[in-house]
Amino acid sequence: MTDSSGRNGDREQDPREADGDRKNDSRTGRNLPAAVASGVVLVVVVLASLFTYKCLFGVVVIVALGVAMREMIQAFASRGIKIARVPAYGAVVLLPTVAYLAGPIWQLVATGAVLLLAMLWRIRRGVDGYVRDITASFFVIAYLPFMAGFVMLTLAADDGPWRVVVFILLTISNDIGGYFAGIFYGRHPIAASISPKKSWEGLVGSVILQCSVGALSFVFLLDAAWWQGVIAGFILTITATGGDFAESAIKHDLGIKDMGSFLPGHGGMMDRLDSLIPNAFASWAIFTVFLGASFTGAAL
Repeated sequence: MTDSSGRNGDREQDPREADGDRKNDSRTGRNLPAAVASGVVLVVVVLASLFTYKCLFGVVVIVALGVAMREMIQAFASRGIKIARVPAYGAVVLLPTVAYLAGPIWQLVATGAVLLLAMLWRIRRGVDGYVRDITASFFVIAYLPFMAGFVMLTLAADDGPWRVVVFILLTISNDIGGYFAGIFYGRHPIAASISPKKSWEGLVGSVILQCSVGALSFVFLLDAAWWQGVIAGFILTITATGGDFAESAIKHDLGIKDMGSFLPGHGGMMDRLDSLIPNAFASWAIFTVFLGASFTGAAL
């Protein structure tokens, strides 16, 4: 999501661009006012839906996934890879809904059914590129709607909204800690060939802030032990950073810079979900181990 070294992007910025866009931060090249405004709107929408009716949050998740799926389909199409669109978009609605209403077993059953449908759906276009297209289709279905289903499993718990809040807080803390530590101290890239802007110093900043927020949020929001929050913060730093690198690798392979421009100051929806997606599964697993089973039967 956010960069953790404070360096500019993969290309050098034209001086005329810098002069013409004074709202952009001189160190990061991002339009920070637009990014902050978009972030505030997203937070308000998420919190409002979480603490009114749980199903409204599900709608927010499905809409976000739909936008992200569209970005992924277009990105793959730019390299001649054709995703099975109907099964992919169907999975966006079906898998999070089944996870919330019926639990993890039926989530797996529904995922298997969608993958089988994708195999059959792609046959209509013949055998040329079949393995390439179906492999990519399997990937986007597993990467987006299946993984996002774990957010809905988390939400289904009695204290689900607070678990989701902690999950989001920890992921945001990863971005903020890495962003500012990278700006001021970033010198040593973690993997320059994949994402030259992410540094070891930024990663340390992510760990420190996320473990701190984890300890506080587990104590005050979940009535759990502080050390559980520290463990959660450390694990989610690893999974969030892994998600960042995974999306960077996808974009490098497809030859694109951003997945889209849906969110001003941020890029595409996928550029916001890159660390949330892997953290959705990791946080669900952590909550289940430390706090008990997250699926107790859905309630609207």
